Amino acid sequence: MGRALPVSAASPAAVRAEHGMVVSAHRLASEIGVDVLRKGGNAVDAAVAVGYALAVVYPSAGNIGGGGFMTIRLAGGGTHFLDFRERAPLAASKTMYLDAAGNVVPGRSTAGYLAVGVPGSVMGFETALTRFGTLARAAVMAPAIHLAEEGFTLEDGDVTIFTGGAKKLGKDPAAARIFLKEGKPFAVGDRLIQTDLAESLRLISSLGPDAFYKGPITEKIVKASAAKGGILAASDFSAYEVRDLAPIRCHYRGYEIISSPPPSSGGVILCEILNVLEGYPLAHLGPASAETVHYMVEAMRHAYADRNAALGDPAFVDNPVSTLLDKAYAAKIRAAIQPFRSGKSEAVKPLALAESHETTHVSIVDDKGNAVSMTYTLNGSFGAGVVADGSGILLNNEMDDFTSKPGTANLYGLVQGEANAIAPGKTPLSSMSPTIVTKDGKLFMVIGSPGGARIITITLEAILNVIDHGMTISEAIDAPRIHHQWLPDRVVMEPFALSRDTQRLLADMGHDVGIDPDWTIWGQAAGILIGGDNVGSIEAGTGAPLNGAMDVRSLTGRAMGY
Repeated sequence: MGRALPVSAASPAAVRAEHGMVVSAHRLASEIGVDVLRKGGNAVDAAVAVGYALAVVYPSAGNIGGGGFMTIRLAGGGTHFLDFRERAPLAASKTMYLDAAGNVVPGRSTAGYLAVGVPGSVMGFETALTRFGTLARAAVMAPAIHLAEEGFTLEDGDVTIFTGGAKKLGKDPAAARIFLKEGKPFAVGDRLIQTDLAESLRLISSLGPDAFYKGPITEKIVKASAAKGGILAASDFSAYEVRDLAPIRCHYRGYEIISSPPPSSGGVILCEILNVLEGYPLAHLGPASAETVHYMVEAMRHAYADRNAALGDPAFVDNPVSTLLDKAYAAKIRAAIQPFRSGKSEAVKPLALAESHETTHVSIVDDKGNAVSMTYTLNGSFGAGVVADGSGILLNNEMDDFTSKPGTANLYGLVQGEANAIAPGKTPLSSMSPTIVTKDGKLFMVIGSPGGARIITITLEAILNVIDHGMTISEAIDAPRIHHQWLPDRVVMEPFALSRDTQRLLADMGHDVGIDPDWTIWGQAAGILIGGDNVGSIEAGTGAPLNGAMDVRSLTGRAMGY
């Protein structure tokens, strides 16, 4: 993928709306979502329509060949978390990515059919629509089918993304036929038509998820996998089920955080960090000050140590969620943090307790007060870079999110443990953090982001920027970021996130601080603030009902409302 846009010194104003708001990674998908809301659909209807549309117009991350999570808060206050994350094939094994000497084979878990987990997006969309939507499947899928069949004109941002993926896509003949033009990247003004994908979407619209999990689409994917070194089987697809789980909940300075439970680490670790930081006067210390960053880094260090060692698929691992969410546990972490001295990650051991950068996030609120925060992914940009002949569907490389070998970093540099080891039918641990925030029982904020291991800290910093630092939703999302994930023991930042003086003060404390070499692909957050574009206007009662912002880092995204 090409270079992201630099963060502006002054963020653009939030998009304001009276009735409904959609924030997604592509302008055409946002338009479709708003149109669904305008015609009487609810937030879940719009989320499913946007999800299918992104599979057409944003194929680097939008998908029906991947999976994800959806956090839902209904207007009456009820909450749900749908887990439609990918699963390991039944033929998967703990050592499948190791050579005879027990070393990880580079690329085996990230490229080609052996890297593909069983996709969950189609079943996830169907479950959400059936249980919480109001419109027929054909109605919400029609716009995506039209875009795939008739095509859409590529703009600068689209072309930059496709150019960045050209080398990967060119290695698979079926992908190259769709996403390259005579072997070369598309140009601005070209039209992308995806007839095979249109037919797959039409089959799903007509036959429901059986078309994908028990029908002609299954046959195409399984056949391609068998022919090209994969292990996907028809039984993997027919056995797939979506889980409706209780969201993670915690409180931070009077706000309730509703987020993702295991198999996502997102909500647990987000809340663990917030619990630690609640004991420090961040608003007084100020955004991006040396003290604020120090406390944020130390909280991240301890929480990511717990993430990487203790969490995994709840069907396979006894996750110590209650311990990690305990305010008393956060107090113990604070007691171990020295005010002006960096900790050392090798000395921070998890307690004795038993996801691409190319992910994409959608935030939606409708006029009834229903809210959806959805994050779904192919994992790496354009996933495994493979398309089963005749399907038009890009497939994920989500198997890399497992621990291929304890102590060895994955695609996002995470060093994980046995809790996330590969097992048949298991879901890999994720960092996706689709989050909804309420205040006094009322909807306050919908937020989430792509960004691999950085998703949690991106979401965290947006929340801190709004609640502690009084930023507008646009400023909170656009502000430069810092990140620490226990190992490697380094504070990484975007350019201009910290002044030279602040960097020097942090170095004097013992922190290793530097610009992230991958800063151009930090995630593009998507957020909505309800009742105003910052806390001040909400409390004064002077703000617009809905205020949406798409990250300035996004090349194609848009916030739209009506």
